[in-house]
Amino acid sequence: MAQQGTGGALGRLPLMDLRGYPARWLLSDLGAALALTFLVVPQGVAYALIAGLPPAMGLYAAGLPVIVGSLLRSSRHTITGPTNAVSLLVSSMFLGMVDADPFVKATTLAFLVGLVQLGAGVLRLGALIDYLSKPVLLGFVTGAGILIGAGQLHNATHTPRPEGHNLFERLWSWGAALPEADAISVGITIGCVVLVVAMRRLDRRIPGATIVMVLATALSMIFDWRAAGVQTVADISAVPKGLPPLTVPQLSLAGELLPLAAATAMLSLVETSAVARSIASRTNHRVDITFEFIGEGLANLTAAFCAGYPTAGSLSRSSLSEATGAKSRLAGVMHGLMVLVVLASLGPLVNHTPIACLAGILFVVAWRLIEFHDIRRTLGSHWGDRLTFLATLAATWFLHLDQAIYLGVVLSLVMYLRNERMLSARDLVFDADGRLRDVTFQPRHDPRLSVCSAIHMVNLEGPMFFGAASELSSVLSEIALHRQTQVLILRLKRTDDLDVTTALMLEEMALRLHAQGRELILVGMRPGAMKILRGTGVASVIGPENLFPSQPRWYAAMEAAMRRGLDVVGDHPCGEHCAIDDWLADRGADR
Repeated sequence: MAQQGTGGALGRLPLMDLRGYPARWLLSDLGAALALTFLVVPQGVAYALIAGLPPAMGLYAAGLPVIVGSLLRSSRHTITGPTNAVSLLVSSMFLGMVDADPFVKATTLAFLVGLVQLGAGVLRLGALIDYLSKPVLLGFVTGAGILIGAGQLHNATHTPRPEGHNLFERLWSWGAALPEADAISVGITIGCVVLVVAMRRLDRRIPGATIVMVLATALSMIFDWRAAGVQTVADISAVPKGLPPLTVPQLSLAGELLPLAAATAMLSLVETSAVARSIASRTNHRVDITFEFIGEGLANLTAAFCAGYPTAGSLSRSSLSEATGAKSRLAGVMHGLMVLVVLASLGPLVNHTPIACLAGILFVVAWRLIEFHDIRRTLGSHWGDRLTFLATLAATWFLHLDQAIYLGVVLSLVMYLRNERMLSARDLVFDADGRLRDVTFQPRHDPRLSVCSAIHMVNLEGPMFFGAASELSSVLSEIALHRQTQVLILRLKRTDDLDVTTALMLEEMALRLHAQGRELILVGMRPGAMKILRGTGVASVIGPENLFPSQPRWYAAMEAAMRRGLDVVGDHPCGEHCAIDDWLADRGADR
């Protein structure tokens, strides 16, 4: 079960659920931690490669930050650490900061991301991430998958890093360098892709990436592929033996990194909350989004001081934690400790891993990021969803990734506001069975529907705040054109968010109709709307006799409004067989 989060009392700290920890859970948590460690070693190194950082930083981000995040978040199964999407976004900072030390840049970015996330948690801003729509996320992740794959082409062929400001320029640059491709590196890449895919199809539980990485590293050491010209991890930045070093963020870079930090924090929180909610829906564990934000923020602050880079909740590792039987958050804690043991004892072995092997692993990761089923459903949906998806996708190819995130946020807000301000107006009429119903168009030509020629009834539905003022004005102006209408009844039962702007618009309509010898009647107002009408003085202008607030009995307020309308009209063109008279008689509510 996921909830927004309401508590902040110390007695409700997430780690308090470890009190009374059953000893029988220990083996289950230990087994899950071991499986997670097998998975994160190749992922950590590969994701650091995506980010353009020294491979060791991927492992550093999977150690102490995981321990802190596991202890202080609300989800028992969410495992933080380096992720593909965040790593790709982090790579953006290298475009404009060529001279800065990568450790300094990455740790400073992690520090800023942690502060943003911690602030979002303290201020309880969890609901804000819900305004980042599914098409935006799908567009960004799809674009990220393509960028990850394209970004590894030069590593797969051992050619120079391509130059260019967008995806297509970089592809052109890579293509021009293809004659220099190394055949052994290409063969390693293809072999790794085939093996990872084959093992995944054989059994998803097999840690294919780990097995392939170990196999490629062993063959590299046996046959000395590095001497044959194959690039290894050591050629980029050697992984030292030992625990993560202490690092200090350089706050002088804060001004330059803050826009990227905000985008990274947002993407990290979206990933984290999505993972936590997804797993909570299967395990029935309570998720407090406030503590998810705080826990992730503290994990990133930890990464800033232990040579890591920004982290997020990992879907693959979190799902593995649940699938392998983890019982508590201690599985994540033990997993982080195991990564530290690997760094302290086996870290230098990673230096022999061929970069082409990591490129092959990332090609598989990139392919799995592209959700073709979701793309087809989105393209077959509303035009707004299609536009949002395609615009975000294109933005990932032509803009910096932090700018693509901000564009996605803007598009989400535009679509949200567009939907929020949609106020619908439908005529209220009577069908052949004498039931009150609403229809889109003027029904006077349809013999199956009955209306009163002197009383025009309209059902308004949707928000009536200032953003919908122009739509309300158009609706009221169109209704006012019907000169044969002597009384206009507006039913407001299905509206909300009435504010002073729209209240004054109703007042203006009442005055306009009154000047023409006609009346405006409002019916079905809720207590909040009545408070606004009275507080603004609009109620007195329309007249208490023309206001019929919502009542508990079904259609009671509508009946009273109709009787008032008939009294105003008196003798009207409908004669003795007025549709309203007939409806009231059927309900035993004659005027």
